[in-house]
Amino acid sequence: MTADAAAPITPETSEENPLLDKRRKALRIFMGAVAVIAIGWGIWYFVTQAGRVHTDNAYVGADTAVVTPQITATVKEVRVGSTQQVKQGDVLVVLDDADARIELANAEAALQQAQQRFRQAQAATTASGARVDARGADVAQARARLGMAQADFNKAKDAWQRRSALAATGAVSAEELSQARAAHDSAQAALGQAQAALAAAEATRSSADADLAGSAALTAGLSEGTAPDVVAAQARVAQAQLNLERTVIRAPISGIVTNRTVQVGQRIAAGTPIMTLVPLDAVFVDANFKESQLRKVKPGQPVELTSDFYGSDVVFKGTVVGFAGGTGAAFALIPAQNATGNWVKVVQRLPVRIRLDPAQLKDHPLRVGLTMDAVIDTRGN
Repeated sequence: MTADAAAPITPETSEENPLLDKRRKALRIFMGAVAVIAIGWGIWYFVTQAGRVHTDNAYVGADTAVVTPQITATVKEVRVGSTQQVKQGDVLVVLDDADARIELANAEAALQQAQQRFRQAQAATTASGARVDARGADVAQARARLGMAQADFNKAKDAWQRRSALAATGAVSAEELSQARAAHDSAQAALGQAQAALAAAEATRSSADADLAGSAALTAGLSEGTAPDVVAAQARVAQAQLNLERTVIRAPISGIVTNRTVQVGQRIAAGTPIMTLVPLDAVFVDANFKESQLRKVKPGQPVELTSDFYGSDVVFKGTVVGFAGGTGAAFALIPAQNATGNWVKVVQRLPVRIRLDPAQLKDHPLRVGLTMDAVIDTRGN
């Protein structure tokens, strides 16, 4: 017989073996359960979570509209308050329009004066044309009188020459010769007067032609609606009318009134911000993901978002729109200076713009600046 076979079996040995077996069996069951849980978790993770990137560094934003007056005036009415919902075109602020109305009246009066001056210029052109016609008639009359004077002179000259030739023979008396000489001189003087009258008439007509040219230059090719002075006056009227309309400040977009700083009686300058409108139906989310998370992120991928404002029960559906042109550090007021000897690499975050579902925003409106948790599903691309 061997030593083992010869060893006696004590009661303690027979009691320890079943207890050890039970412990081993429980350990195997526990390890099996852990393995099953691990395998189940691994399957769940790879089926549902693999390819999803997450960040809680996300904030609600919007393309807000800053309301500013376009003229300098005193505030007459303020019709909205902070947190009030307004629609596009609603009246926000009314400014005192007294100065604008006076400016408009002056511009309208200047327009009427410009129109009158143009009509006067047209009338002057017509009158100048009539004077040119009259001076032309005067020239024709002067030429006719010159022709008559020339004929009379020729006749008197011929008569005097004939009588002068007969005077030596005694056929013509001295008195008759003297009369012929006087008639000759008179006809010559009349001819000179006719020539001078013709020259004066032609000069007058030349002056009338110059006046006509000057008047016609002011109105040639123009109408009352296209004359430069009239057009300039119309522009001033339009500007004055626009300034009058700008005394009523309307909402450029629909949204919530925020940062209202204007008060009744305050004189505000053009371009001074008086309130901000936040369009709650067009908000978006800028999610700041680490650069190492963006390898597979592309525009168009679906996003799930939750907010502390509503809790995890409300899950917003979104879509990746695009990426910012640089990291936040690159556009900081004081950018980080990395060209130093003590450089330490810091993982940067890049803003990712996410568009939200308008229907969900209507049911669960968000406010600018709220934090969000964003999860991008990259498995589809």
